[in-house]
Order: sequence, then structure tokens, then C-alpha cells
Amino acid sequence: MQVQQMMSTHPQAPRKANDALLRCIEECYSCAQTCTACADACLAEESVAGLRLCIRLNLDCADLCATIGRIVSRGTGLNAALLAEILNSCALVCRLCGDECERHAQIHEHCRLCAAACRSCAEACGEAIRSLRAAA
Repeated sequence: MQVQQMMSTHPQAPRKANDALLRCIEECYSCAQTCTACADACLAEESVAGLRLCIRLNLDCADLCATIGRIVSRGTGLNAALLAEILNSCALVCRLCGDECERHAQIHEHCRLCAAACRSCAEACGEAIRSLRAAA
């Protein structure tokens, strides 16, 4: 696990990264990649007009997940309350994107895979929030 190795080398991190936060980082980056690929696949479909909302949510989710992966990776000066709110927003966009992709999952395999990635990321964000509250 490269994320764990990197986080363990930080000389000034005020906390040891817990497993929930490490999983959250990995899931955020995975979800960002999956959503980006799903948006691109949606654009290649002949029925692209019916996928506009899906594409929009894919792109929004990909951007937010990538950003949150970077934010959670920074341990210096961590504000747990702020981080929990940021993770809440990630979980929300993942749920919305996952729900929209699920609407197209029976027709488009890329949407099925994306819905699963979004749900996994939302779950990881929830676990990370709970771990922050438990540590407080």
C-alpha cells in the first residue's frame, strides 16, 4: 500500500494516519479515475443526450474526489472538524453520482462499475468521518 508507506514517512504529521483515512484516500483516487473514465465512455455512447446528467455528475465527482484525496493526504495542521465536513461533501457527491450511474447500469457496463466505485468511496468517507470522531 503506497499511501500507507508515504503517510508513515511524514515527520510532522500530528497524528498517525488510521486505516479508515488511508482507505479513504485510496477510494477517492480510485473513484476519481473511474468517474473520469465513465464520463468519457458516456460521451462515446450514441445515446449521449440521455447521459448529460450522468456525465456532469461523473465530472463533478471526479474533481471532488481527486481534490479530497489530496486534502486527506496532508496531515500537518489537520483540523478534524473541517476534514469531516469535507468528507461529508465527498460522500454526498459520490451518492448522487452513484445513484445516477445506477439508472444507466443495466444498459452501460461503465455506469455499473462507476456506481460501485462511487458507493465504495462514499462508504470509505463515512468510515473516515467516524474514525475522526472516535479519535476526538
